[in-house]
Amino acid sequence: MKIIFAGTPQFAASALAALLPEHEIVAVLTQPDRPSGRGMQLTASPVKQLALQHGLPVLQPVSLKTEEAQREIAALNADVMVVAAYGLILPQVVLDMPRLGCLNIHASLLPRWRGAAPIQRAILAGDAETGITIMQMDAGLDTGDMLLRHACTITSEDTAATLHDKLAELGATSIVEALRRLPELVPVKQDDGAATYAAKLLKPEGQINWSLDAQQLGLAVRAFNPFPVCHATLGDTAIKVWQATPVAQRGEPGTVLAVDKQGITVACGKDALRLEMLQRPGGKAQPVVQFLQAVPIQAGDKFSVS
Repeated sequence: MKIIFAGTPQFAASALAALLPEHEIVAVLTQPDRPSGRGMQLTASPVKQLALQHGLPVLQPVSLKTEEAQREIAALNADVMVVAAYGLILPQVVLDMPRLGCLNIHASLLPRWRGAAPIQRAILAGDAETGITIMQMDAGLDTGDMLLRHACTITSEDTAATLHDKLAELGATSIVEALRRLPELVPVKQDDGAATYAAKLLKPEGQINWSLDAQQLGLAVRAFNPFPVCHATLGDTAIKVWQATPVAQRGEPGTVLAVDKQGITVACGKDALRLEMLQRPGGKAQPVVQFLQAVPIQAGDKFSVS
């Protein structure tokens, strides 16, 4: 099968790697190179890096709405386009180009969590499971008919990083399965009434509000690891919280209740949050014992309550 693959981050690269032995990849679409790292050097996306390793043609249009980009895609005469976290809108004219249309690998059990950040929103909401949906794309936002769904449990230890890796692997095997079974798969329409929206992550969401329930803050710490990372301010020190556990203690929100080898326990609106992996400005994420050597904290200290 002749496939155009469209994707950008590592999640998509996992799917491309799985498709390479199975199909003819006639071209790869990915986002233009972006500045990255401390030196802000132009860096190719994970998908582009993988494509170049395998000698695949790479197209990096800024938009798919231009006639030039559309001519290039049409000339490929593909059977299907596989899309995974690409980052550009596919206009209807592009959706109609491949003989079998465009299939999207979406990291949720649609119609729940349509949108940009389904992995993080599922954790933040306390969902017990999420999954992968292979969807026939239409012009809407993740609204197309579903072809295949596979569930994935969200454990109490999962962060956005660990769940991402699980779903990247599941997405890769799912798209291979879907393409093998494509003639027999029956499209199922989504229930729009059950849809939820996974809004793009914003840095201010990581600010810890100690007046909230510790359980909700614990979910936020997991959901926002590795981005935007939950953070709080103690005196003049901004502290990033990479790992934390809700515990059954009470106190004035933002007040440090206890400091020991297990963590720094801070009172919340309900119960308390034990901070276990922390990062100070200019430093690396560290277990609490190491962190406390550089940033002394004791019971009675107070974090800023926002």
